[in-house]
Amino acid sequence: MKITKSSMSPFLCFSFFFLLQFPLISFSKTTPAGARFPSSLITPEKVSASAQNKLYRTKYFTQVLDHFNFYPKSYQTFQQRYLINDTFWGGAKNNAPIFVYTGNEGNIEWFAQNTGFLYETAPHFKSLVVFIEHRFYGKSIPYGGKKSVAYSNATTLGYLSSTQALADYASLIIDLKKNLSATDSPVVVFGGSYGGMLAAWFRLKYPHVTIGALASSSPILNFENITSPYSFNNIITQDFRSESENCYKVIKGSWEQIEDTADQPGGLELLRKSFKICKNYISADYLEDWLSTAYTYTAMTDYPTPSNFLSPLPAFPVKKMCEAIDDPTTGNDTFAKLYGAANVYYNYSGTVTCFDLDDNSDPHDLGGWSWQACTEMIMPTSGNNEDSIFPASDWDYKHRASACKSIFGIKPRPLWITTEFGGHDIERVLKRYGSNIIFFNGLRDPWSGGGVLKNISKSIVAIVAKEGAHHVDLRFKSSEDPEWLKDVRKQEIKIIAKWISQYYHDLAQLF
Repeated sequence: MKITKSSMSPFLCFSFFFLLQFPLISFSKTTPAGARFPSSLITPEKVSASAQNKLYRTKYFTQVLDHFNFYPKSYQTFQQRYLINDTFWGGAKNNAPIFVYTGNEGNIEWFAQNTGFLYETAPHFKSLVVFIEHRFYGKSIPYGGKKSVAYSNATTLGYLSSTQALADYASLIIDLKKNLSATDSPVVVFGGSYGGMLAAWFRLKYPHVTIGALASSSPILNFENITSPYSFNNIITQDFRSESENCYKVIKGSWEQIEDTADQPGGLELLRKSFKICKNYISADYLEDWLSTAYTYTAMTDYPTPSNFLSPLPAFPVKKMCEAIDDPTTGNDTFAKLYGAANVYYNYSGTVTCFDLDDNSDPHDLGGWSWQACTEMIMPTSGNNEDSIFPASDWDYKHRASACKSIFGIKPRPLWITTEFGGHDIERVLKRYGSNIIFFNGLRDPWSGGGVLKNISKSIVAIVAKEGAHHVDLRFKSSEDPEWLKDVRKQEIKIIAKWISQYYHDLAQLF
C-alpha cells in the first residue's frame, strides 16, 4: 500500500474546515500559499454501509443557482444533497426541534460520520438531525452535477461563495419545515471549522430561520488584520514545544538540513530512502510540504482519544510525534527522527510501504476550496516569526493575489468577509444585536487564534478548553473522554436547552 499526496487544496477543513487549504510554507509551486482548510492528504473515517444507513438517509433538494440576481441564468437549478435522521424526532405536532449541520468544504457524508454530538443529543432533545451539503462539494454540483463544467472557469465557479451557501441552507430549511408541517419547530444550527463559521454567520444573517448556533473552532476573526498572521503557526509551535524542547529544536532545525541534503549529489535519493518516498517523484519542496502538513494537521487533531478523522491517529498524537523524535535509538539521525514522527500521522496503521508525493487526486471532493481561498476566504495564517517551528516568513498577500490571478484569472476580495459578516470590534457590535451563539475553541487548535475566546453577552458565549483541539466537542463521545471534554458538552447542551425552552415560552405567548 502507498499513501498519496494531493494537490494541496486547503483547511481544514478545513475544516474540517476541511477543514483545511494550501501548502503551509509556500513550498508548493502550483497553488496559492498560506491557505489551509482541507487537504486531500486526509483520509475520512471509514464507516460501514450498515452504519451509514443507521446514521442517516440521503435526500435531495432542488436548489436555485443564484439567490441574489434575477438574470435568466439565475433561475437554473441543481440537486443539493442532505442527510436526515428522524429516529428520535418528537414530530411536528410537538414542535420538536430540528438540528441542522451547515456543511463544510467537502463531501457531507464525511462530516456526518464524524459529528456524533448531533446524533447523541437527539434523544435528549427529541430532535430531527439534518446535514446539508455545501454547494459545489460532494454530490451537490451545479450544471447537471458535472464537476468538469462547474469547475471549468471563473464564470461557473462564481456561484461558489459563503453567501450563496447560507442562502441555500435557509431555502432548504424553510422548505423542509413546510413539507414536514413543522413550521413552528425551532431550528438550531451546528458547524465545525468553516462549517462553524457558516453556522455563526447563519444565525446573524437568518435569525428568523434559526434560534441559535453552535460554532465550533470557527475562526471568524482570521481576516484582515484582526488576527495576527503569525498566530496559526505560533500555536503549532507551542503545541510541539510544550511536549518537548528537543522535539521542537529538531523540527525547527530540520528544514535547512533537508535543503542542504537535497543540493548534494545523491541527496534526493538519500532523502527518498530516509523517508520511504515512492520512486515516481521527490523534491525538497514537496518533502518539506509533506512534513509540514503532518505537523499542522496533527496539531489540529491533537485529540485526547484515538481518532480517524483526518488520518488514523493515537490519542495525543503531538506527544507521540515528539516521543518518536526523542527516541534515543535514532541517535543523531535527524531524518530517522522525522520519519518516525511522520509515521504517526501518515502510517499509524503500519500498512504503508511508500509515500507518494505527486498524487493530485481529490478523493474527498475538497477541490472547490481553492476557489474560495482565492476569492473571499483570505485568511492570513502563513506568517512565521524567528521562534516558529517552521522557517521564518511573512504573510504575503501579493503572492496569494498573483497566484489566484494566474490560476483563476480573478482578484481576491480580502475585505469582503468583514464587510458582509463583520469582525472588527466584534464584542461591541454583537453585544448590540446578536444573540444565541456558542463559540467553542480548543487552545491547542491552531485556528483558535482567530476564534472568539471571550463572552460577548449573556447569550453569545465563548467556551474555551485549554487542552482542546479542532472541534473536538462535536466528535462522537468515547469512554476515554477526559472530564473537561464531558463538561464542555454538558455546558453546550445546557445552553441549547435554554434557547429551546425560551423559544417554546415565546411561542406559547402567541396563543
